[in-house]
Amino acid sequence: MDKKKPLSVSALTDYIKYKFDYDEHLKDVYLEGEVSNFKKNVRGHFYFTLKDDDASIRAVMFRGNAWKVKFTPEDGTNVIVRGYVSVFKVAGSYQIYVEDMQEVGLGNLYRQYLKLKEDLDKKGYFAEARKRDLPAFPRQIAVLTSATGAAVRDIIHIINRRYPLVKILVYPTTVQGEAAKAEIVKNLQAAGQNKDNDVIILGRGGGSIEDLWAFNEEIVAEAIYNSPIPVVSAVGHETDFTIADFVADKRAPTPSGAAEIVVPDQYVLHRDIDKLRIRNEDALKRRIDEHRRRMQELESRYVLRDPLRILEPMEKRLEHLRDKLRILSPKRRLQEEREQLSKLVKHLHKNVLQYVKEKRQTLESRDEQLKYLSPKGLMEKGYTLAKKDGRIIKRAADLQIGDTLEMEFFDGRVDAKVTKKEKDSDG
Repeated sequence: MDKKKPLSVSALTDYIKYKFDYDEHLKDVYLEGEVSNFKKNVRGHFYFTLKDDDASIRAVMFRGNAWKVKFTPEDGTNVIVRGYVSVFKVAGSYQIYVEDMQEVGLGNLYRQYLKLKEDLDKKGYFAEARKRDLPAFPRQIAVLTSATGAAVRDIIHIINRRYPLVKILVYPTTVQGEAAKAEIVKNLQAAGQNKDNDVIILGRGGGSIEDLWAFNEEIVAEAIYNSPIPVVSAVGHETDFTIADFVADKRAPTPSGAAEIVVPDQYVLHRDIDKLRIRNEDALKRRIDEHRRRMQELESRYVLRDPLRILEPMEKRLEHLRDKLRILSPKRRLQEEREQLSKLVKHLHKNVLQYVKEKRQTLESRDEQLKYLSPKGLMEKGYTLAKKDGRIIKRAADLQIGDTLEMEFFDGRVDAKVTKKEKDSDG
């Protein structure tokens, strides 16, 4: 045999179950077939086989979904079911887990219901984020239902018992038959335009899917969706679900339940008010006792028994401030500043004179130096300055016999002519 490691039965079954559970096509399946081998156990679960002429599949419907079925399935009943396909690990078989079941006679309506529900869900009509909270204390409630049915009587009775302060405005509405959907839409729009209405109850008693069909119409869903005030849907019994329930801001299981949802209970309010009153009275009493103790403490202090003693430290402080004011008197400070300014002026005058004297002496000394170093000074000692064509002649070699010179003395100029030239023996 091949040495490949064998799988356990559990591992193989888990793998097959994984394939079923993650297949998108098996997560939401609609099947039509005939019921056979139907059993309902003591816990309320349905077990049966769904078959047609060529195949069969085991089916289970757990109590949480089975109690919503409005007929008793029997062998031979033709049904349409919706659910998901998975593997029952213990038996190693696949089966459909049914979530909804309808008789084939109602199949067309049920398919329309499911199709519209899917379309509106994609459009966001059921989104929780868009649903509004109901007003805590409504002033007026609009009730859209039959004017002669038990539902309107139950709603009015419960609201008046729970919260008699609110007003109830009934919009008589046809809730069954071909004309119902248009009348529901018209009254929803009228109730929404009445600015006195704070919330709408839309409802009726129970019935078959045909009886409740007006609440599964798309125009009714759109009217609820576009209502400017919150809408509570209260259609049928707790097991009945309509498109209106999903679109409405709040779903009530019954019309009576809607009446309880939209208003508070006056007895609960009275109880809460009594609790608040007692709590406030206790808090006020504690505050009064606290202030009374505080007052007694203050009355026992010596400053209140002898109020004049409060002034003693203040008088000492005042005297200290007076002494400080005398020391820091502006007049006295001004006199001191004047004396200081006078001293500074005298000192400045003395420094300026000394500075001028020193600068004069320096100037005279520099003047003597300039006189000594200037050409005029040298000329007074017997020196002359020889120029040729305006250029100072420094050497005899720069002259030729016959050249004309300008001789500059300290007291004037003369012209001279070179007649003889001799070279200095030291040169």
